[in-house]
Amino acid sequence: MSETSSHYIEFVDVYKTFDKPVLVDVSFHVDAGETLAIIGRSGVGKSVSLGHIMGFLKPDQGRVYVSYADITDMPEAELRRIRKKVTMVFQSGALFDSLTVGENILFSLETRDDYNEQNKEDVVRGLLNLVDLGDAIDVYPTDLSTGHKRAVAIARALAAQPECILYDEPTTMVDPIMSDHLIGLMLRLKNQLRLTAVVVTHDLDLMRRVADKVVVLFEGQAIYFGPVAELGKSEHPHIKEFLAMDQVA
Repeated sequence: MSETSSHYIEFVDVYKTFDKPVLVDVSFHVDAGETLAIIGRSGVGKSVSLGHIMGFLKPDQGRVYVSYADITDMPEAELRRIRKKVTMVFQSGALFDSLTVGENILFSLETRDDYNEQNKEDVVRGLLNLVDLGDAIDVYPTDLSTGHKRAVAIARALAAQPECILYDEPTTMVDPIMSDHLIGLMLRLKNQLRLTAVVVTHDLDLMRRVADKVVVLFEGQAIYFGPVAELGKSEHPHIKEFLAMDQVA
């Protein structure tokens, strides 16, 4: 098996079983600068797929490539190098409640020796302005809404200057206005920074507006992988039902 892929991220015939099969012969890929949406009902392996991309999980069978390299059997020391290129925005935001918003972002910069203190402060302010939270630098996360916490988490992720960003349900449990704001932010990052992205979501509006490609997981299998624009042409009954339910909603 080749140790490199021509795609930035690629799953090749990936199987993963816990109590039951979660991923069954799943293959898909993402090219540099593209956004892939992974959609499907709860428990179909969407977050498990993100765990494989980060190298937190290993497939039972198949290969996983990230940043063009085969990470399937990669030792932890090498995985750390990959994780400097690929960062994840958790659903919870995963911010430190004891630190202000500015200090949370600064925390990501502490490992970088290519900034002096003044640079770091400028970067923090610049990132907060990028996510429209320039006024929140001295606020604590407990005083922020769920959506604003996610925006701060995105700013913190960007501080590491990643090549790729993974989003875990970025618009879940936020109101429609904040959802629209987060989608707009993700689009801006895609267009301005040319970041590669993978977004796990139930939100078909987000998928249509942000993603280039989509993989639909159902009963462990990828029942569709291809352009978002072609998804409506699928004859698979589950996809038809999924899209019809969204029309009703």
